[in-house]
Amino acid sequence: MTSAPASPATRTAPVRRVRPDDTARMRALRLEMLADAPLAFLETVAEAAARPHAQYAARIAYVSQGCHTAQFVADPGGRLVGHAGGTASPDEPDLTLVYAVYVAPAWRGTGLVGALIDEVAAWSRACGRPQLMLEVVVGNDRACRAYHRLGFTDTGVRVPHPKLPALRELQMRRPA
Repeated sequence: MTSAPASPATRTAPVRRVRPDDTARMRALRLEMLADAPLAFLETVAEAAARPHAQYAARIAYVSQGCHTAQFVADPGGRLVGHAGGTASPDEPDLTLVYAVYVAPAWRGTGLVGALIDEVAAWSRACGRPQLMLEVVVGNDRACRAYHRLGFTDTGVRVPHPKLPALRELQMRRPA
């Protein structure tokens, strides 16, 4: 007897900080992220694909420890299905900037975005930064709704998109 596939709402993937041995899987996830949501990230698929493995390995090693910057992944075994990063704000010592939040399409609606943000928040608090901030392209209503459900509020601040100045990003904040 075979069991029915798990519904999206019942599937889970453990969320943890990246490790150096995640390099190849992180590269694959990064390329997927860029292909799926090109406006949400600061590099193109071509730029990421051209980066040598050694550069990915160095980056993953760097973000796998310490309090300056960290990356977290959703890892159900096999390919990685989610990512969120955090980095210390250069301007506000109590603030972590959340970046590169992504959940693979087949895993959306499972609660992974909340689990990823929770891990960034726990790391941020442990590092002495009690506030989180992220930026979302104006018009990405699905992401705005998801972040609002996770306790983020729109600050009213709008900034130009760093790669496409014709687009605007809105800033959202919440306690870590």
